[in-house]
Amino acid sequence: MKVIVDEERCVGAGQCVLAAAEVFDQREADGIVVLLDAGPPDALHASVEDAAARCPALAIEVRRGGA
Repeated sequence: MKVIVDEERCVGAGQCVLAAAEVFDQREADGIVVLLDAGPPDALHASVEDAAARCPALAIEVRRGGA
């Protein structure tokens, strides 16, 4: 799995951090998403998918197979 975030779309809602804190964080200055792990382990797949689904700005893309 490969995770891609679009900082320009991010509105700083923080739902991604609540769903997958091992993969996402937020900048202190403005709350914009920070990607901690672009290739998280399979064990985190469900939480990363949940984070992408929760994002109100659709700023998270999850690609399967690492591509």
